[in-house]
Amino acid sequence: MDRHIPMHALPEEIQKMLPEEKVCKYCGVSYLILHEFKAMEEKVKAMEKEMKFYQGSVDREKRLQEKLHSLNQELEQYKIDSKSKTESKIYFKLMLRLEVEHCQLKERMPDLQHSVTEPYIGL
Repeated sequence: MDRHIPMHALPEEIQKMLPEEKVCKYCGVSYLILHEFKAMEEKVKAMEKEMKFYQGSVDREKRLQEKLHSLNQELEQYKIDSKSKTESKIYFKLMLRLEVEHCQLKERMPDLQHSVTEPYIGL
């Protein structure tokens, strides 16, 4: 905190005052520093409010980090699931194509129907 250094000496009549005339009868603080004391109280209140805000920021940051981590895990699981579904679709398309080609082959060569067996479809 910056310390205020007065540019001019106190007026002579204040210097001649008795100590009990210079202090607040309620709190005992010198009138000469009372306004500085009140200003410091206001600064302390403002700083306490700011500290509460930052304390809340730390808590919010922690919750957001946890949420981000959770969302990243979900994204990775969706990627794995999507890849698995895509591979399954490709497999079933290939099996369907194989079955269609087998049927077409049977139609083209009717005399070989006895020797051509059904393809094995392992599902």
